Amino acid sequence: MKKLSKTCALLAAAAMTLSLAACSGGTSGSSESPAPSGSAPAQETGSAGETYLVGICQLAPHDALDAATQGFKDALTEELGDQVKFSEGNAGGDSNNCITIIDGFLSEDVDLILANATASLTAAASATDTVPILGTAITNYGVALNLDSTEDGVLGGNISGTSDLAPLDQQAELLQELFPVDSHPNVGLLYCSAEPNSIFQVETIQGYLEEMGYTCAAYAFTDVNDLASVTQTACDNSDVIYVPTDNTAANNTETIANVVIPAGVPVVAGESGICSGCGVATLSIDYYELGQITGQMAVRILTGEEDVSEMAIEYDTTLTKLYNADNCEALGITPPEDYEPIA
Repeated sequence: MKKLSKTCALLAAAAMTLSLAACSGGTSGSSESPAPSGSAPAQETGSAGETYLVGICQLAPHDALDAATQGFKDALTEELGDQVKFSEGNAGGDSNNCITIIDGFLSEDVDLILANATASLTAAASATDTVPILGTAITNYGVALNLDSTEDGVLGGNISGTSDLAPLDQQAELLQELFPVDSHPNVGLLYCSAEPNSIFQVETIQGYLEEMGYTCAAYAFTDVNDLASVTQTACDNSDVIYVPTDNTAANNTETIANVVIPAGVPVVAGESGICSGCGVATLSIDYYELGQITGQMAVRILTGEEDVSEMAIEYDTTLTKLYNADNCEALGITPPEDYEPIA
């Protein structure tokens, strides 16, 4: 990983004010100035009078990522109150904007970075190997960071965080429960080819589904421009469609819904945000709770209680079967009694 030099950081500072404003959502810094660059590192001091500046880079504005960011901020504010301030940037779905946002955080001398979604994490990891980085809404850190191992544990270095992966074997079981193989033998796997974690999920759940007897076919779209046409192809050849925790899909659920609902093809989604837009059911974590867990990790790092290099990836272990009442009604599907409606 490449560490941004102090000289480059100073040169970038003026440009960042304009460039961040161009990102969707802009950057809203704290109302107070950040701690002086010469102050002792927050993770070493942890004194009662210490103040902290935390940078939050969110890839895109959609329900799941919004909830994770809010949970993170609420957890930090609950523990640290006025001691913590936030500098926020939303990349508007453009991974290149993540690089600009992260560089801006480094020029501000943030004490910690929250990287919300994979593109934010890879941008942060490339920019600094010293500032603590916590990821959230990351499916698999090994895949996201191109590590030798895809097993999420202690990553070492300056990176840790939380994973939003609901067990894929259990998601396959949910699909089987709602759409048995005898009546729905063909499963389309719809995902964005530009998202490594989506590829990981599709390849993994395909193995589980094929063991159950389903015939699976992958339908990859490159971006929003071919999403509708690829979704139509998936509908033409599938009895049911599975969409993983895919950020491009999450940003464009209306486009997917406008194809699958008229076609009469149900979608099982990897998370509740996608399901609320175009799906009928999901086995989902709570993204607000995931953000809370990440925020609690941040508190321990900032106050010196723990070192990020020794912290294992954490998970929200509470899984809930949810259904989209409107889409289920439109497709004539009656979910089992143990499924809860998406609010």
